[in-house]
Amino acid sequence: MKKQSTYQIAFVFLLVALFICFFLSISLGSVAIPFSDTFNSFFGGEMTNTSWQYILWNYRIPKALTAILVGSGLALSGLLMQTLFRNPLAGPFVLGISSGASLGAAIFIMGTSVFSGFAMYQFAHHMSMAIAASMGSFGVLLIVMSVAIKVKDTMTLLIIGLMFGSITAAVVSVLSYFTTAEKLKQYIYWSFGSLGNLSGGQLIILAGICCLGILLSIVSIKGLNALLLGENYAKSLGVNLKKLRYFVIIATGLLAGSITAFAGPIAFIGLAVPHLTRQIFDTTDHKILIPAVLVCGAILMLLCDTVAQLPQSANVLPINAITSIIGAPVVIWLLVRRKRMLF
Repeated sequence: MKKQSTYQIAFVFLLVALFICFFLSISLGSVAIPFSDTFNSFFGGEMTNTSWQYILWNYRIPKALTAILVGSGLALSGLLMQTLFRNPLAGPFVLGISSGASLGAAIFIMGTSVFSGFAMYQFAHHMSMAIAASMGSFGVLLIVMSVAIKVKDTMTLLIIGLMFGSITAAVVSVLSYFTTAEKLKQYIYWSFGSLGNLSGGQLIILAGICCLGILLSIVSIKGLNALLLGENYAKSLGVNLKKLRYFVIIATGLLAGSITAFAGPIAFIGLAVPHLTRQIFDTTDHKILIPAVLVCGAILMLLCDTVAQLPQSANVLPINAITSIIGAPVVIWLLVRRKRMLF
């Protein structure tokens, strides 16, 4: 009962921190908007400067919402992979799904240098890149699912997923070798990750896909908890391991694949946030961990986005670099302080 009360206090603290980080993210940037104006506008009031109103609602709030979806989705997919493979080094990219999205983006950007007249490149619509990356991740997901049907050993599936990642990375390297400098630069810029390029329609699509992945994860809570004690124990409790594996792979594919397609490959969050959350909550119960990693992932992503915006500067740092620079020392410090890793 005491531990339950502690968890409730921790959740309240995290929700308050999320609210504060959200307002920091939408208030700070190249143009500083006073917190009072931000607060008034957010709750239906008027701003003293009309240009601030445009910046806030057309750029910063969509970007902050994207950061919440990206951080939550990657953190949850990392938790699912670490539980499925019972490996603390597993992350959302181990099955090669995000690598598939990167391959789709690489073919979209650099494919015309190798395959003359590549049709998809002719689409000028802003959704084209996301569609190409989604097709790449969906293709790898189908392959992984077909392999999962035939392979019973989870560790074998992990190795096969890593091999798919290596294959897609090799194909991207070949495309990079033959492409022009301009297109290579465009692909590298995409690989830095970005939270500010989503339109309202894209944001709604990403939110819908993430909600579906979260729903599949919630349905799998009982099986995930049992799986931590071993596959034989999970079977003795009546858990359908094949069905559980499919649910986890599909949920991870939806989350990691869609996020990579819309925001680019963003490192560290999926690997580290589950460990950070376990240190805070001191539990392995997914009934607590799933909502906790969603909130912690959102908070960390908002903080990284705030730093990447370089307040009072027109420059924006690559979000992919900031997530590792800020997050890694925090996790190292927590692990050293606790002297152990919960898993």
